[in-house]
Amino acid sequence: MDTISSIRGPLGLMALFAILVLGACVDERVVFEERPLFDDPPAGAQGFVGYSDAEAKRTVCGACHVSQQARWSETAHADAWATLADSPNPRAFCEACHTVSERGNPVEGDAGWTATGNPRYYDVQCEACHGPGLDHVTVPDAPGSQPLATIGLGAAADQACADCHSGVHRPFAEEWAASSHGDMNPFPQGRPECQSCHEGKGALRAWGVKSIFSPQDQAELQAITCAVCHDPHDGRHDGQLRFALDAADLEQNLCMKCHNQRGEPDLGSITGGQFRGPHAPEGPLLLGTAGWHPPNLEFRPGEILGTHGSEANPRMCAGCHVTDFEMQDPETGDFVFRSTGHTFEAIPCVDDDGLPTGEADCGLTDRSFRSCTDGCHGSEAAARSALIVAEGRINDLAEDIGEMLDQIPDDQFGDPDRFTSADGSLFNMQLAQMPGSAAHNPFLIEALLRASMRQLEADYGEFVSIPETVSLERRLTPH
Repeated sequence: MDTISSIRGPLGLMALFAILVLGACVDERVVFEERPLFDDPPAGAQGFVGYSDAEAKRTVCGACHVSQQARWSETAHADAWATLADSPNPRAFCEACHTVSERGNPVEGDAGWTATGNPRYYDVQCEACHGPGLDHVTVPDAPGSQPLATIGLGAAADQACADCHSGVHRPFAEEWAASSHGDMNPFPQGRPECQSCHEGKGALRAWGVKSIFSPQDQAELQAITCAVCHDPHDGRHDGQLRFALDAADLEQNLCMKCHNQRGEPDLGSITGGQFRGPHAPEGPLLLGTAGWHPPNLEFRPGEILGTHGSEANPRMCAGCHVTDFEMQDPETGDFVFRSTGHTFEAIPCVDDDGLPTGEADCGLTDRSFRSCTDGCHGSEAAARSALIVAEGRINDLAEDIGEMLDQIPDDQFGDPDRFTSADGSLFNMQLAQMPGSAAHNPFLIEALLRASMRQLEADYGEFVSIPETVSLERRLTPH
């Protein structure tokens, strides 16, 4: 007889219940063991706590700042030590920039890795930029204990990111300091509407980046520094950029986030008796949507593209303006110069040896067209010739349309109640005269100017006609 059969009936069921209950009773005890959240930093580390688990790349800071830890783990900073170890010729003097140390933060003297040589300081962790975290993790809510990183680079561009991203083999900071991005124009202080592109904190706010800035950052205007374009916590885009370079979209392309302020006539404002002219229109120009499009223009918006705005140039603006290359001595092969592209000059002025001079007003024959030869133009000479021809044609057309506009009555410009073809043609002429327009999209500029001439003649034939210097082909052919 089986067990179930032998315990049938009320008493049997009670006996079964008792057996099950007694069988389930075991002597279990839960033991809680208190242990520190992290190991105390070694002597001399100056308060840097580093990794709690170096092999898993878990930072002490990441125990609370979970999302930042997760995103940071996908960046190049998280592999900085391995990058150095795997390089062809790792040197001891490189280690301070591939670890948590005194580089990149306000600490002075040996600290973290340089003071202890402890693997807990491998890689460029949170504290490399934010500074020592011991006080904050010990008493998180203590006043002044929160380590705040700065987005500033200092007057000499030798702080924060520049503490490591500088030097003859990686002159990012030096080139940036010589660029327009590194020039802190004081005018945005009095014009808050301009700060979204001309001031570092303003740009980040405009892009929806919610950051707590250091007291120094809050007190001073900041230029467009490294941390504006690059995200120290995020590796989704190449170079840890905040937005992509290859996006043919005015809102998603990093450069076009700002180089897209007034590519079309602004009908809401008038200055000096005319509608405002173009301002930072490079993005719309590249994508073929800029300018006033006369009714007779035989193209759809975005249809007129040069190579620079097409799939042949996948990095878009950066394809010309951010070029990274090294120069060697042609006889010895020794290193001479490295460009990181962070002057953002597409065709910089150079000396007879091809080295940048830092000047801005040299002629086209004294400029390097090296950036143009990476997949687009067959040689520097070919690129230079193409620009000379394009600028010549566009300058001639701009001069011709200027003569027409001079003959049109003043009351045809700047009327807030109507926008005339005179207003639109003036905008297109100004667009054509902006530096770089002949390179950004010569086909669009030329088409706009020709269509503007035809529209002016149609609307103001009693005052103007297309100048005789303009050939019949140029008068009638839209492209």
